[in-house]
Amino acid sequence: MAGIVVVFDFDKTIIDVDSDNWVVDGLGATELFNQLLPTMPWNSLMDRMMDELHAQGKTIEDVVEVLKRIPIHPRIVPTIKAARDLGCDLRIVSDANLFFIETILEHLGIRDCFSEINTNPGFVDEEGKLRISPYHDFTISAHGCNLCPPNMCKGLIIERIQASLAKDGSNKKIIYLGDGSGDYCPTLKLEEGDHVMPRKNFPVWDLICRNPMLVKAEIHGWTDGEELEKILLQLINSISAEESNNNTAQLISGDCKLQIISAAAAHETLPQALPVPQ
Repeated sequence: MAGIVVVFDFDKTIIDVDSDNWVVDGLGATELFNQLLPTMPWNSLMDRMMDELHAQGKTIEDVVEVLKRIPIHPRIVPTIKAARDLGCDLRIVSDANLFFIETILEHLGIRDCFSEINTNPGFVDEEGKLRISPYHDFTISAHGCNLCPPNMCKGLIIERIQASLAKDGSNKKIIYLGDGSGDYCPTLKLEEGDHVMPRKNFPVWDLICRNPMLVKAEIHGWTDGEELEKILLQLINSISAEESNNNTAQLISGDCKLQIISAAAAHETLPQALPVPQ
């Protein structure tokens, strides 16, 4: 298995739009959404919108049908499958919600490509209404990061992933892909040897470009699904080749040591030469 963890944002990274806006617009609630937006955090607003839509007679099936029409670049699904087949550990870190993400991934046939989805909880209650809650319950305590929205600090999630890899004694590299301002904090948590793929001319790209020296990881900008595919697969192959070369070098080094030890041991056990009578 490749020693690589690929972490994807979801909205405008895997899919080409924001899933929240897509559902709100698709169910005809854009005006109400815009009226309420200045009054509450985005995550809380989405829960309120699901309540309002349910009251208007919109069903969970209506939500699912809208999600199935989500636009996605044709190269994204093959790229995700290729990265999985190359042995990468694929994960999602997103400020969308679990119901939207899983519905879309299952529709695309790639849910099983991901070992982990970190996002805001979303579930259908007993009334058939979608409830969306914050990943980090800021009503109880703040996460303390001034770069991130109150409901989710992606940097804390990356730190947890890094700690888990360190605990396992793993030397896996992280490749992080994202587009939004919320992807900047996790970018700053990446280490040397890691890679970040910010989408060009999107908020995270602009934030990185202000001071690239703050980012320890290698930076690889991309514009669309075709470029994402090319860069990501090249990175995976490059890291895997380097890993393979390092393993080969270690084996050769180990073999040399064994040969030296074996030669020394053989020399010690050789019978002493008998004197030849004159």
